[in-house]
Amino acid sequence: MIKVWNRTRDAMLGDRIGHAGDSTTRREGLLKRTGLNPGEGLYIVPCEAVHCFFMKFTIDVLFLDKKKRVVKAVPSLKPWRISACFRAHSVLELPEGTIQASGTVKGDELEFTREA
Repeated sequence: MIKVWNRTRDAMLGDRIGHAGDSTTRREGLLKRTGLNPGEGLYIVPCEAVHCFFMKFTIDVLFLDKKKRVVKAVPSLKPWRISACFRAHSVLELPEGTIQASGTVKGDELEFTREA
């Protein structure tokens, strides 16, 4: 699991973030989930686009560059929608409302720490 902290806003984005770094976990993503609890999420790397086809819930999406700075924030991405950012290196999928609650915006710097 990974903890993700927005250093710019001094706000926790998630403390139980999963990692999708191979083709199997990236392809599966959140498709088998029925929702995300506060603090949960999925970090997908590499990634510059996401789709919500067949998903059962709405998510917030942050597109990040290689230095883990937000290059695009997409609040409330609904099922059956697509979002992309070709400048992104990775994507952080979070529960709906996380972007608004944390005040996260383009340019914010995120800090990732691995939990044992």
